[in-house]
Amino acid sequence: MKRPRISVNSSVLVLLTALVALVAAMQAKPAQKTLAKNQIAKRGNNRLVVHEWGTFTSIAGKNGVSLEWKPLNGTSDLPGFVYDTSGLAAGTGLRHVERCVKCNYEALVRMETPVIYFYADRETEVSVRVEFSKGKITEWYPQARGVYVPGPYDERNPSTLDWGRITVLPGSQEDFPVEGKPSHYYPARETDAAPLRVCGVKGEQREKFLFYRGVGSFDQPLSVKLDGGRVVAKDNSSEEVKHLILFENLKGQIGYTMCVSRNREMTLPRPVFGQTRQAVEEELGAMLVSQGLYEKEADAMIKTWRDSWFEEGLRVFYILPRKETDSILPLTIEPQPSEVNRVLVGRIEIITPELENEIVYSVSDTSRDLNEVAGEITRKHGRFAEPVLKDVLEKTNDPGLRTRIQQIISYAGSNPH
Repeated sequence: MKRPRISVNSSVLVLLTALVALVAAMQAKPAQKTLAKNQIAKRGNNRLVVHEWGTFTSIAGKNGVSLEWKPLNGTSDLPGFVYDTSGLAAGTGLRHVERCVKCNYEALVRMETPVIYFYADRETEVSVRVEFSKGKITEWYPQARGVYVPGPYDERNPSTLDWGRITVLPGSQEDFPVEGKPSHYYPARETDAAPLRVCGVKGEQREKFLFYRGVGSFDQPLSVKLDGGRVVAKDNSSEEVKHLILFENLKGQIGYTMCVSRNREMTLPRPVFGQTRQAVEEELGAMLVSQGLYEKEADAMIKTWRDSWFEEGLRVFYILPRKETDSILPLTIEPQPSEVNRVLVGRIEIITPELENEIVYSVSDTSRDLNEVAGEITRKHGRFAEPVLKDVLEKTNDPGLRTRIQQIISYAGSNPH
C-alpha cells in the first residue's frame, strides 16, 4: 500500500506559509517606517498665517485734489505704553540704536492703526520689517529693533520699522498691557490670533499683534470729488478698485450706497437717508471678510473705528488693491508665511457745501468771541477743521472773513482737541 502524501504536503504548506509571512513582514517594515517618517514630517510642518488690516485716511478738496492737513493734530487716542517718534532720540521703544530726524507732520494721508496678526501651529520665531515708502512711521508697539524716519520723503531711503526677531506663542496666556482710560487700541485684540513676545532692552513685552501708524505724502489710488448732488470716484490704481461704499451721516440721518466697480470712473448719487448704521457695518464687515480677513478680525476693525468711520459727514470707503498696499507698505517676514493677507481700507472725507456753510456761518458771526468760535469748530470737526477752513479760505474774497479764518487756523494749530 502506498503511503499517503498528506503529511508531506502539509509540511510544505506550513513552510510556504511561513515564508510568505516572512516576506510580507519584511515588505511591511519599510512601509511602516515610511509612514512614521511622513507623520513626523507632518508634525514638523508649521503653518504660519499672517493677516493685516489698517486704514489710509485723506480729505478730498475741490476737483478731487487731496488736501494737506495735520493728521496728528489733537490729543492721542493711544495708550501711554505705545511708542512714538518723540522718544527716538533717547532710544525709547528701540531694542538697538537707530537714528531719527524730527520732521513736519503736515501730510496728505494718515495711516491709521495697521495691525499684523500671526497664526501658527506651534511656537515660532519670525523676523518682521515694514517700510513706508511714501511716508513716515510715527507710532508702534511692541519695542522694535530699529526705527528709521528720514527728513524729506525719500522713496530711496524709506521710513522703516524693524521689529527684528519676535516669538509667536499660540495658546499662551494673554497677558497684555492695559490702561484705565478707553482707547481705539484695545478692540484689535478681540481675535483668535496668537500672542506675541518681543524681548529687548525694555524687557519682555507681549501683545496680540504688531501695531504701527504713520503719515504719508501721496495721493490715494482713488480720487473723489463732489459734483452737485453726485460723487465722482476715479480709479487711478495699477490694479482695479473693486469694492466701494459711499456713506453719509447728516445730523444723525444715515445713508449709504454699495458699489462693485466695473469701470475706472464711477458716478454715484449722494445716499438716500433712512438706513441704519448697523446695516452699513454689516455690509462693510462682509466686504472685509470677502477680501480674506477672518470674521473676528473684520469685527475688531469695525469696532476700532466705529465712532470715527460713521460720524457726521460724507465719505468713501474702499479696499486698496493688494499691489498698491505692497507698493506703499512693503512687508518682509522671515521665514516666509504660508499665507499673507493684507486688507487696507481707504477712507476719503468729502467736504460738503453744508459743512462749508456751517463753518462760514460760525466764522462770520462777529458778535461771538473768536476763540469761542474756534474752539467750537475744532471740537466738532477735530483734525478735519483746519483743511476745511483752508478750503473755504481759498474760495472767499471777503477780507474780513479771510482774517477771521486765518486767526482760527492759528488757534486750531496751537489748541488741538
